Amino acid sequence: MFSCENEAGKSVASEEYAPAFQEQLALTQVQVEKVMQAGIEVPTPKDMAGGPTHEIHKQNWYTLRDAGALYRLTGDERYAVFLRDALLLYAERYPTWPTHPTDRSYATGKIFWQCLNDANWLVYVSQGYNDIYDWLDEDNRQKLDNELFRPMADFLSVENPQFFNRIHNHSTWGSAAVGMIGLVMEDDSLVNRALYGLPPDVLPDDLRDDDTGKIKDKYGRAGFLAQLDLSFSPDGYFTEGPYYLRYALSPFLLFGRALATERPEIGVLDYRDGILKKAVLGMLNQADPTGDFFPINDSQKGMSVYSPEVVKAVDYAWYHFGRDPMLLSLAEQQGAFTLDVEGAAVADAIAAGEAVPYQPSPVAFMDGPEGDEGGVGVLRAYGSDDAQTCLVMKYSAQGMGHGHYDKLAYSLYNEKGEVIQDYGAARWVNIDQKGGGRYLKENNSWAKHTLAHNTLVIDETSQYEGKISIAEDLHPDLYTFDVANTDQQLVSATTDNAYPGRDLQRFNLLVTIDAFTQPLMVDVFRSAGTKNAQHDLPTWYLGELLQTNFPYATRNRLQPLGNGHGYQHVYAEASGVPKPGVAHINWLHKGTFYTQTMATQPGDEILFLRLGANDPEFNLRRDPGFLLRRTAATTTFASVLETHGSYDPREEVPRRPYGEVANLELVIDTEDYVALQLTHNDGTTWVLTLALQDPDRTTEHQLKINGQTFSWKGVHHLIKTDNESK
Repeated sequence: MFSCENEAGKSVASEEYAPAFQEQLALTQVQVEKVMQAGIEVPTPKDMAGGPTHEIHKQNWYTLRDAGALYRLTGDERYAVFLRDALLLYAERYPTWPTHPTDRSYATGKIFWQCLNDANWLVYVSQGYNDIYDWLDEDNRQKLDNELFRPMADFLSVENPQFFNRIHNHSTWGSAAVGMIGLVMEDDSLVNRALYGLPPDVLPDDLRDDDTGKIKDKYGRAGFLAQLDLSFSPDGYFTEGPYYLRYALSPFLLFGRALATERPEIGVLDYRDGILKKAVLGMLNQADPTGDFFPINDSQKGMSVYSPEVVKAVDYAWYHFGRDPMLLSLAEQQGAFTLDVEGAAVADAIAAGEAVPYQPSPVAFMDGPEGDEGGVGVLRAYGSDDAQTCLVMKYSAQGMGHGHYDKLAYSLYNEKGEVIQDYGAARWVNIDQKGGGRYLKENNSWAKHTLAHNTLVIDETSQYEGKISIAEDLHPDLYTFDVANTDQQLVSATTDNAYPGRDLQRFNLLVTIDAFTQPLMVDVFRSAGTKNAQHDLPTWYLGELLQTNFPYATRNRLQPLGNGHGYQHVYAEASGVPKPGVAHINWLHKGTFYTQTMATQPGDEILFLRLGANDPEFNLRRDPGFLLRRTAATTTFASVLETHGSYDPREEVPRRPYGEVANLELVIDTEDYVALQLTHNDGTTWVLTLALQDPDRTTEHQLKINGQTFSWKGVHHLIKTDNESK
């Protein structure tokens, strides 16, 4: 057994619990007793995710966990009896079930269509089993150990090594499931199997999963400790992204918490310089101002810091990792608590008034176990009304089978959510009507491709040829991340391997200037090669197009934009040729106006896009976008995005509906420097200078522009043309 710091014997109405925790406990009682009265169902498995049998068994893992918690917290034996009887029913039926009849996973489960969900079940139910283990008589304990839990642990590990023996969120669940039930049953062989994995020679080197990700990684390690060593960068970034980190943190924290008491010599809560603490705090810093996680890689949009898994992460992080009072304000907003000593302590601290407001910071995350495989940069700036603008640049490693071909892509967020979006995944999780809740074929044909992201596509071909076998061994590199001046925040990255023979370098800035009510997003993207190539730079905005400063022609007969690499899923609804100089595109979204201003060159074309071609089952959203197309060997794209004004349909009064950037010009464009001149409608002009070859912040630079000398130190500087720094 593992210690849960048992609170058994307290009454639900006990004043020893904070009122918020009492409410959580009472709500859980109602939910569990409803099932107790109706009787638990244990149907023969047959359905995919979202189907009836899948959802019944999924709800059972929560109910059985909660029944154990209620017994532990209240001492009421009715919950223990219910849990025992339900587990005995599973013990009677589990041995009679073959592997799941759907047979649609690289690791088919028994209770569910994939071993992953069987592992979910075991992680949660092992907590309930632990709560009643000493209460059970010896005969029932032996029956459950030998006819249900030990066979289940063997099924998830030795019978499915391709599931158990890898570095992936699936195997984190697998190792935690086997390890936690091993701790409950005091079975050291299972615990050691969970910690260190199976021998590496049980799997062939080239085996891949349903997402074409490698099963056996280059390190040849497996088990829970290997997951801690290899899944995270030194600063806690999870290579699969925040959506999957949110999912994987539960087994990391639950098994880690149990190991902390039962195997204290491992020091799991302090392992790798506190990697679990860094992972939780890093995850929380990968959310937009509304609390939604950045939907990078394979992510379902809308997953947020308010999800049940994050409730656990916040409660456990506060209790075990330094009791940061900012976490209490998040817990208060979540309005839920884990039914354990951690949740009770958090509720007590909130009731005592210890919470302080949570405010995420700009951060540059590293990727890769050694922190040398690129990363993700997050900028956060504030406008005149203290509204937050958040920019994310992705220059990370591939992210295994869940990664996208999206290097040097950015996305933009504010207090209303997404502004410039990352598509996320083509999937409806647990919705049976949409492919049984699995990833749809459009995830590979659209969502993973470079065109689905806000980054350059060369010759209508995705980065790394759209092949994971190439991408998984390569990554971009951070050039610089500088947020020392909060009014001029910068992230920049480079890559010379996304497209052979082509060097890419991007600069994204959030610039706060008094002349503008909200921070400006400045984008400078340089592509250098020896041969002419078609450059397509998409912007996937959200909202309704209002106006442009150039003529365009709509197309009454829509045709796909191309034949592959995502182009087959996009229509060009209209196109236009802007005059050399500057192009403005203005749109409205959720009551806020936006204007993107782009420096244009002779031969440029702008296409207005609509997603949805070759999509007979309507698996893709009909999202809008626009694309700047240019043919060149070496070229630099430059744009500024303004957030301005408002419109309330109840008042029908637009405020500041037009952008205030009058002109944008590349006044210097060499392999060493770029200088961008921005002019306000009132005539005020600024010059942004960028050093492309030297990221040292102490290096002094000097440029002569239109007869005027500009001097600065470091990579970038914003200068008024009268040389008065702003």
